[in-house]
Amino acid sequence: MKKPELLVTPKSVEDIPTLIEAGADAFIIGEQRFGLRLAGEFTKEDIKQAIEIAHKHGKKIYVAMNAIFHNEMVPMLGDYLNYLSDVKVDAVVFGDPAVLMVAREVAPQLKLHWNTETTATNWYTCNYWGRKGAKRAVLARELSMDAIIEMKENADVEIEVQVHGMTCMFQSKRTLLGNYFEYQGKALKIENRSQNENMFLFDPERNNKYPIFEDVNGTHIMSPNDMCIIDELGEMIDAGIDSFKIDGILQTSDYILEVTKKYRKAIDLCIENNAEYEEIKENLIEEIEALQAKNRPLDTGFFFKETVY
Repeated sequence: MKKPELLVTPKSVEDIPTLIEAGADAFIIGEQRFGLRLAGEFTKEDIKQAIEIAHKHGKKIYVAMNAIFHNEMVPMLGDYLNYLSDVKVDAVVFGDPAVLMVAREVAPQLKLHWNTETTATNWYTCNYWGRKGAKRAVLARELSMDAIIEMKENADVEIEVQVHGMTCMFQSKRTLLGNYFEYQGKALKIENRSQNENMFLFDPERNNKYPIFEDVNGTHIMSPNDMCIIDELGEMIDAGIDSFKIDGILQTSDYILEVTKKYRKAIDLCIENNAEYEEIKENLIEEIEALQAKNRPLDTGFFFKETVY
């Protein structure tokens, strides 16, 4: 039975060695101007250091280039892809076909992972992008377990599935928070509307708090709960899912580290000693629940039911 990759989103270069010790196999990093909703900001030099650390331990680094690109950004893609190729990044995560087209021109050997966040919902589309050059498809978060298994059975590319963390409910390229504060006559710089400000939209009907932040890609509204599938990994492992992702956006480094340890334990036991995994998986959920913020309960996302926000 193939062991899936455990993919983690670190907040800084300094987090990578401890996450490797915790059992992470690969990391997604990048810059806001090229990648969407990253756990941390990584400059070119940071990326180079991260790759050196990861490769020393036999791990992988993927760089996110899945932002929504307008014309003014297109001339920057070539230089960035060239740099990533030079520092030997293991893959580039893209959503916009512009990245694929430029990569063909300047760095055709780069491995590409297709990730549009929401439209990877059938295996025909995954295979379409596979024929265009993508080696992996990152599935939409709004899929059921049955749909995920069916897609893996029919896909000609690697399949990545998010198993833990929050999901994006809404993105606008507009600076909605900035516009609101300006309307209120309050000056508020973009740095103060960033991920670190813990701003929320409150829904009194459902008693939910939706994290909202603004960065160079616009405004993002996130789910009120954190997805957690640590007790339901078996079916996806049996199906041969290639990569399980822990998304650490808006979380602390300590939280990401502890969750990584627990998923490493769960994956290893599920493959090597399934009986023990079945015995301890409820305990693992309880341990993660103890790490959660009071306003962020765990759920199973869309894996087993229709989630209505």
